[in-house]
Amino acid sequence: MSYQEPGQKPTSGPSHSKKARKSRAKRLRRTGLLLVLVLILLGGSTYLYALFRFNQIHKVGVSSLSQTVPSQPFNILLVGDNTRQGLNPAQAKYFGSATQVGGGRSDVTMIAHFNPANSTVSLVSIPRDLFVPIPNTHIANRVDDALNLSPEQLVKTIEYDLGIPIQRYVELNFDSFQNVVNALGGVKMYFPMPVKDAYSGLNVQTPGCKVLNGFQALELVRARHLYYYDNGVWTEDPLGDLSRIRRDHEFLKVLAEQVRSQGLLNPVELNSVLGGITKYLTVDSGFTLNDMISIAEQFRNVSLSNTPTVTLPIALENNFVYNNANYGDVVFPAQPQDQQIIDKYLGLKVPNIPTSQITVSVMNGSGTYDQATQVSQSLAALGYKIGTVGNATVRSSPAETIIRYTPGHIAQAEVLLNSLSGAVVMGRVQSNPTGTPIELVTGTGLVVASPPSSTQSTTATAAAPSTTAMTSATNSAQSSTSITAPITLPATQYNQPLQPWDPRACPS
Repeated sequence: MSYQEPGQKPTSGPSHSKKARKSRAKRLRRTGLLLVLVLILLGGSTYLYALFRFNQIHKVGVSSLSQTVPSQPFNILLVGDNTRQGLNPAQAKYFGSATQVGGGRSDVTMIAHFNPANSTVSLVSIPRDLFVPIPNTHIANRVDDALNLSPEQLVKTIEYDLGIPIQRYVELNFDSFQNVVNALGGVKMYFPMPVKDAYSGLNVQTPGCKVLNGFQALELVRARHLYYYDNGVWTEDPLGDLSRIRRDHEFLKVLAEQVRSQGLLNPVELNSVLGGITKYLTVDSGFTLNDMISIAEQFRNVSLSNTPTVTLPIALENNFVYNNANYGDVVFPAQPQDQQIIDKYLGLKVPNIPTSQITVSVMNGSGTYDQATQVSQSLAALGYKIGTVGNATVRSSPAETIIRYTPGHIAQAEVLLNSLSGAVVMGRVQSNPTGTPIELVTGTGLVVASPPSSTQSTTATAAAPSTTAMTSATNSAQSSTSITAPITLPATQYNQPLQPWDPRACPS
């Protein structure tokens, strides 16, 4: 496909093959969701017009949302639903029908964090293949599968498993991104090098600033098999989907800045953009028009091109088998890296609860010899009270470490999480087999923080990543929640810099 230089009118893109439908849908939702955020921040031109468009938005009840507190930070969950329900034949031609692509999952899951104190916004992405416990059960699945049950279940999964409170819910379930890009007159991107992707259709043969229409923009944001041309050789980007996320973040910032710079002051343009989104948008029933206008007013000076956009660090597991079923490639959480990102970009700190006030039962869930005993001894050295020590069902190899807690005990679970390193995640259950409110089911490669020495109040030196449980250095009980486990699990970076071949904003 040819790409236009600035000043030329973007042309329509060709049809894509059936093979590309699912990938296309995912990329459209990812970009459309940030545009939703842009529009929330921009607000409507008039209240009556905004009310007209607001009434076109679908509403859904999500009772598990956390309450908003005046003048305090809040989180909006931005979700891209891959359902094909309701598509007409022409739309299904490009994206697949409900028969071809069944169900509805959250292929895109982002948390927009708003801080009224300094009028800042940050975006934290949750990988859709993150393998986490299903709330109120003793089994796990990908986080994107929670939406297959309900928005309520997805919110619970994020709140219960990651400890992130969600105050508002926004969902885009139709792939209208290409129409929005066209309504803006295309998006300008600078290509430092020729790039191509046979799967997405991307094919830019000459460097320079290009105006991408909707289809061309789609080819870029869905490219995860990208090759770049440098020094006479076509070379594959080695990081695949992680590199795609990096490029998508840059594209989203360019798109957001273009929306802001154009201002959408033209009523025809504004109507075209909003009309392409509102009828495919769902928000929680408590998210009112006045709420949106208030957000737009309070955060009107936010520059989304400078907004931090990060992804939770993860560890990839290929051909993962769980409960004798092959789940293909999934990703595990990585502690303490994930908690560090949550602290920094979502402002969530570890609760100040002494370890001496927390009783933990320890169950061996990895099958590693004597693991539960060693871990319980290490936790006791940190001041935790130890309940039952025994064995749990081994559901996979490798296995995640899961902190199962009963209702009302998430704060204690978060303190325990801060003492552990590896593929560790929380999970809420109605009750534990051991009868204690906190039960630690150990996984592969679990590491427990060392107790601080008498002259220290922080973590001791990290053990090797292969260590299952760190040996106690002292038998004295500790009560400080400042103890933090070392980094032992290699994981992806939360914010990768652009590479020389990555498209970016056109030079001014």
